[in-house]
Amino acid sequence: MTAPPSPHAEIVVDLDAVRHNVRRLRELVDGPALMVVVKADGYGHGMLEVGRAARQAGAEWLGVATPEEALALREAGDTGRILCWLAGPGHDYRPTVAMDVDATAATTHQLAAIAGATTDRPARVQLKVDTGLSRGGAPRSTWEPLFAAARAEEQRGRVRVTGVWSHFACSDEPDHPANDQQEKAFREALDLAAAAGLRPELRHLANSAGALLRPSSRFDMVRVGIASYGLTPAPAVVSSRELGLRPAMTVRGEVVLAKDLPAGEGVSYGHTFVTERPTHVALVPMGYGDGIPRHASNTAEVLVGGRRGRVLGRVCMDQLVVEAPPGVQAGADIVVLGPGDDGEPTAQEWADWCGTISYEIVTRIGGRQRRSWVGRSWKGTR
Repeated sequence: MTAPPSPHAEIVVDLDAVRHNVRRLRELVDGPALMVVVKADGYGHGMLEVGRAARQAGAEWLGVATPEEALALREAGDTGRILCWLAGPGHDYRPTVAMDVDATAATTHQLAAIAGATTDRPARVQLKVDTGLSRGGAPRSTWEPLFAAARAEEQRGRVRVTGVWSHFACSDEPDHPANDQQEKAFREALDLAAAAGLRPELRHLANSAGALLRPSSRFDMVRVGIASYGLTPAPAVVSSRELGLRPAMTVRGEVVLAKDLPAGEGVSYGHTFVTERPTHVALVPMGYGDGIPRHASNTAEVLVGGRRGRVLGRVCMDQLVVEAPPGVQAGADIVVLGPGDDGEPTAQEWADWCGTISYEIVTRIGGRQRRSWVGRSWKGTR
């Protein structure tokens, strides 16, 4: 059973910000088609709502990990191009093909499974090659057999190869030698695909960082994930503000209890924090059960009573304690993260405090927070 939402904590997603970001990204990449990646429930922002906003802003493609995510988009009424890329052995591709979703094949077995799911029209398939990430994708030794098999399936009328693609490992580090190596390998794969007789409509390699920082990798389409949500994919190189992007997520709530602690008082489990002076504290009704990283203990900050207050002691499953300005009482506003316009911490700051990336911060937020969407064409909660 899904936990009922808390009346004291919420996630607010600004769909106008998403639309702005998609349009801004199109300006920045200038030319290739744009795929907005909405996997993992839109990086925690709501897959259906973000997908709709991305289409309104002109995204030609949506990208998801699993076929199930793609089908959910179709069932919600999306009729545009969708690519999915993560399915295991034995997966039944018939619904995917029937719903006009482009599926990914990285092996001849996957290709055969997709081709075997055809009915009255060829299945749309994209071939993924591993150029150095060493994760998904066909290894170099299998490229030519995969391309040959795909061409044979095209000639039988069972598939149409709509794309050849790969994924960067280090595009957030523009000077990393792997970027040159991967782009060279990808170009080799494209030459081999062409030699096999394949003429895909799309060749794509660049994720958000590649699209923004490596123009040579843009090819026919770029896949923008985290940047669509207003967060920089390469914080060591360029900030969201410098890119003209606006973070779309705000996590906020209200103080449920406030109290004064004397000097020498231990706070939360293990007493990893002990007050050095009399301290006014506030109880925030969110914890690691709601996606607040436990790594934030004694490190992160929130905006409480209009001022930054540090997390004191360990983050608990349902709650955390923060230092609060004198006079803050139950019912006072808390902002855990947001765009940063009013002094609240950003998702990137939380990532820095926790030794992770902003992707993880926004994607893991959830649990019992009420989630709502704002923007001129959508207002709602669930």
